[in-house]
Amino acid sequence: MADDEPDDRFLMKQALAENKLSDKIEFIENGVELMDYLLQRAKYALNKPIKLGLILLDINIPKMDGREILRQMKSDKELRRISAVVLTASQAEGDIFQTYDLGMNSFICKPTSFQDLVEVVREIGNYWFGIVVLSPK
Repeated sequence: MADDEPDDRFLMKQALAENKLSDKIEFIENGVELMDYLLQRAKYALNKPIKLGLILLDINIPKMDGREILRQMKSDKELRRISAVVLTASQAEGDIFQTYDLGMNSFICKPTSFQDLVEVVREIGNYWFGIVVLSPK
């Protein structure tokens, strides 16, 4: 999950724990760090190969926004197979159209209550880890 807001990351950790999904996620705070993680460079260069099936992406993150991340991911032969779900506070029609045009798989508006977030995380888990066959990296 790429999100720069500490409160959002904390709430997501809690929602994941309630849905027994907390062992399946890595938190990244900005777009450059996410690309470093995906391409295994900088501080991630010595990591073992990652097996990543899904990215939860806030489009308004620092250093490289979610739109640019999607552009780079979808133009890369390996990264384009990774599913990306935008999870953002934006409800702007332009953001929705643009991210779908860039190859994003789903657009979800961040819920405003913790209980709604728990439900959204439950649905994400059921769909993306229970029904969908994710592309191995």
